Amino acid sequence: MVNLPEITIRDLAGSGVHFGHKISRWNAKMAPYIYGIHQENRIHIIDLRKTLLLLQTAMKALYNVASQGGRILFVGTKFQALDIIASEAVRCGQYYVNYRWLGGMLTNWETVSSSIKTLTQYEKILNDESSVLTKKELGNIEKKRQKLDKALGGIREMGATPDILFIIDTNKEHIAVKEAKKLGIPTVAILDTNSNPDDITYPVPGNDDSRKSIELYCRLAADFILAGIESSLARSGVKVGDIKGDEFIKGKEDGVVQTEKGHNKVYKEGEKGVVNNEDESR
Repeated sequence: MVNLPEITIRDLAGSGVHFGHKISRWNAKMAPYIYGIHQENRIHIIDLRKTLLLLQTAMKALYNVASQGGRILFVGTKFQALDIIASEAVRCGQYYVNYRWLGGMLTNWETVSSSIKTLTQYEKILNDESSVLTKKELGNIEKKRQKLDKALGGIREMGATPDILFIIDTNKEHIAVKEAKKLGIPTVAILDTNSNPDDITYPVPGNDDSRKSIELYCRLAADFILAGIESSLARSGVKVGDIKGDEFIKGKEDGVVQTEKGHNKVYKEGEKGVVNNEDESR
């Protein structure tokens, strides 16, 4: 049995999760999650008892998806979250959007897939030592490659739409929420006091502006996902501690990801089959 990461109210309070927005900037639908008002600063204080319960439920949902080999997409394009979203998604072998959400990223996946292929083609051209293109032409291609990589680099290996989204700031990522709802994809989302909890499958009331809070949410998400992956491997008779990051062979053969030690892991189409043991210790 895999031990799930522990979450405490002390952890939440220490990361400033309870600090909401100014009382003039709030969404009345968040009232059930608000404990009171900080009289000096005139900001709403979030009820961490409710946050803890909802966060545990949300993290268990990520764990369950990971344990079944599902795809999880981290979404957070606000400045405070850019590097955190990317590093934690990579740490647990998942996918991310941290630059800009392109309209249709989920609902028009075929077009997005075509753009990913274009990105791959650009890289092949730039890496071709026998290329006859001029320096100027290669420079133009590099600019296009960088633009596509910013937008699509975190999902280029996803292979298909995700099974669940983990979102920081639903106001900023409202298009992602809308597309997920349209496709019936569940969402785990951090909701500040100015957010709308409607259409969120697993709402988690909490500060979505503080870098320290965002670090906590993303670290927990990655830890629960890694626990889910470990559970999946354990059912296959594989111990995560026995696998090193470089032992996974990228690629697929007959629906199985094979390691150099001969272990197999059945995966879903498009699933990322890499678990980096070194990253787990962070």
